Amino acid sequence: MFVEVKAREDHAYGAGADAITAFKRRRLAQTARDYLVRHHRADCRCRFDVVSIHFDSGGPVVELFQNAFDA
Repeated sequence: MFVEVKAREDHAYGAGADAITAFKRRRLAQTARDYLVRHHRADCRCRFDVVSIHFDSGGPVVELFQNAFDA
């Protein structure tokens, strides 16, 4: 499993999960492939989760998106 964590102080630029663009997904997938090959686990299935955190007046709000995208 690979996890990308994005945090935002407010919603002026969208939620943290909004920062996971198609370009970012491709880059994360390539990094994951490189890691798996380097550690002799190229045949291992993997999952990409995203954690989005934004800070509200009441404290941090955390959202977990399991299996957020496929590589």
